[in-house]
Amino acid sequence: MNQHHQQSHRTIEIDTRLVRIGAVLTAAGAVVTWTGMAIGAFAVFTAGRRMIRDMDVPPAQQAAAKWQQAKEASRAGVRAWQSASDARNGSLAH
Repeated sequence: MNQHHQQSHRTIEIDTRLVRIGAVLTAAGAVVTWTGMAIGAFAVFTAGRRMIRDMDVPPAQQAAAKWQQAKEASRAGVRAWQSASDARNGSLAH
């Protein structure tokens, strides 16, 4: 029974040098990954700025024009609906 008791108390021996090397390589990989992501994001951001700068009409001006068109279309729709409603009500009164 003593022999069995001694076997159950074995400890795991870990090579701490390998653990440290693994941690350093993981950290180095994370640095390389973040550097790559930053360079990629910078490239996309720069391309977007260049594209906006080269546009004939700036995005803010395009948005304002589209908003104005939407308001005018909405007003025209309301007028058409009111005209149809007035015509229907007028035809029922006669």
